[in-house]
Amino acid sequence: MSEALARAWIALINTMAGWPVAVRTRLANLVGDLLWLLIRPRRRITLANLRACFPQMTEEERRAVGSRLARNIARSVLDHAVLWRGSREAVEALVRVEGAEHVLDPANRPLILLAPHFVGLDAGGLRVNTLVRGVSIYARQSNAAWDAQLLAGRQRFNDPVLIPRRGASELKEVLRAMKAGLPFYYLPDMDNGPINSIFVPFFGVPAATIPMVSRLARVNGARVVMSVTEMTDDGYVLHFEAPWRDFPGASVEEDTERMNREIERWVKRLPDQYLWTHKRFKTRPPGSPPVY
Repeated sequence: MSEALARAWIALINTMAGWPVAVRTRLANLVGDLLWLLIRPRRRITLANLRACFPQMTEEERRAVGSRLARNIARSVLDHAVLWRGSREAVEALVRVEGAEHVLDPANRPLILLAPHFVGLDAGGLRVNTLVRGVSIYARQSNAAWDAQLLAGRQRFNDPVLIPRRGASELKEVLRAMKAGLPFYYLPDMDNGPINSIFVPFFGVPAATIPMVSRLARVNGARVVMSVTEMTDDGYVLHFEAPWRDFPGASVEEDTERMNREIERWVKRLPDQYLWTHKRFKTRPPGSPPVY
């Protein structure tokens, strides 16, 4: 997509800030159905992931999950109108919070907010910033217009520390911010290649996973809070669970396996809201057949 086209899409999305959620949802359903039909590479990735993780499903069931996911992704994009242009009150009304006490309790510092890739991820991230000043790592977008808009949207409240993903230096910056008392909003479930990753099961499939959560907890005693943003009919709910007990455990490997099991628990609850469109199993153990 060209920068000019991206700016046009951004302008169009921003006109929807005052629309009721139900109206944006109806438009998103149309857009999502069209995307599911037209964007064949992402459809193939989605179905491949679902086959690997849910072999007990029929192909029809997997396609139904994928189709609903496409609608949910489309709605999450249109809901950025409120995230980018809505007042603090509008954002708070769109994204309700359950379990805020687990984030606001100073005794929990240092704190990792574990935020897997569900469709409400950006909504939850911005809502966190209405509660506390935090730190997060973000991936730069290849399209400069999208990159600038997403960054500006994420910086709207409480001046969060946003660190671009660029390699080993990220960890030092995160540790510095956490030492200053900022909770770390961390997205743990992307395949970033074999460097610094270990293979642990995700729905029984070996998945290259960076064990940052375990390593941070061992370095600075951070507590871990699951922070999942669920899309609902009338907005979103940002769920903060109680900090994990007995963490870190016996080894980095065991800790990282536990993290994936916790993510699985939420994926089973919200299968059509998890971003199956990314290649979670791109990196394979030596000798293993490709998933895609």
